[in-house]
Amino acid sequence: MNVRRPHLIDPRISQRVAFTGFWLVALFVTLPLVGIVLYMLYRGGSVINWQLLTSMDGLYPAIVGTTYLVSLTALIAAPVGIGAAIYLSEYAGRGKLVRMIRLAIINLAGVPSVVYGLFGLALFVIILDWGRCLMSGAATLALLVLPLIIAASEEALRQVPRGLREGSLALGASKWQTIRRVVLPNALAGMITGMILSVARAAGETAPILFTAAFYSLSNPFPRTVFDPIIAMPFQLYVTATEEPHVDPAFTWAMAFVLVALVLGLNLVATFIRSRLRRRRW
Repeated sequence: MNVRRPHLIDPRISQRVAFTGFWLVALFVTLPLVGIVLYMLYRGGSVINWQLLTSMDGLYPAIVGTTYLVSLTALIAAPVGIGAAIYLSEYAGRGKLVRMIRLAIINLAGVPSVVYGLFGLALFVIILDWGRCLMSGAATLALLVLPLIIAASEEALRQVPRGLREGSLALGASKWQTIRRVVLPNALAGMITGMILSVARAAGETAPILFTAAFYSLSNPFPRTVFDPIIAMPFQLYVTATEEPHVDPAFTWAMAFVLVALVLGLNLVATFIRSRLRRRRW
């Protein structure tokens, strides 16, 4: 007795349909970003020049302040976040307390940035009496990006094959030697990528630095110590767009374009570092 098999779609056709759908989704996500960048360039392209980026009455103080802020944030958040990820991935068990910690990390990643700003204002500015300064802003942004760094680093550590760990332990290496010489080098690409992407988010935040770090004055634009206030690009953009109506709108759009270009540049750097490290390892 012959059983008639149901008609199956050619796998090549289904594969083409799937890839076409993925490309359409990627295009749907990318086109708004390209449109926003092109619109900002169209509105502010007339004033974007080298003098705008390097003059004291242009964007130079804000670029320097943002660089200081992002660098100090990374110096604070990276060791703590990577250390926490190593503990959770390699040493912590599967108990109820560990599950609660992971749940807290996930929830903290979704807390609005203005809440972190208010917390930083209460803790660093008022209680610790640091005032509105570079250190207060960097510490607040470090708390903001810490859950993202922990999650990204822990995921990168999980991607390392367990066989590498077992082989190292079988050869007589200790737990820490295995982590330092086998696990971390193989997870380094993902960890650095997650850290740069997290810091890129911090570079564009306005609410935390509005409460803890930023000011707008050309008389003293550069901080001498970490306890001096700074001029940050998101805050300067906020001030020029809302509180200074006499400013040329093209200047505001040019500033927005430079800020978006800075964030996109950090993302491209993360992608480049990840590809180079993976190519070097494998």
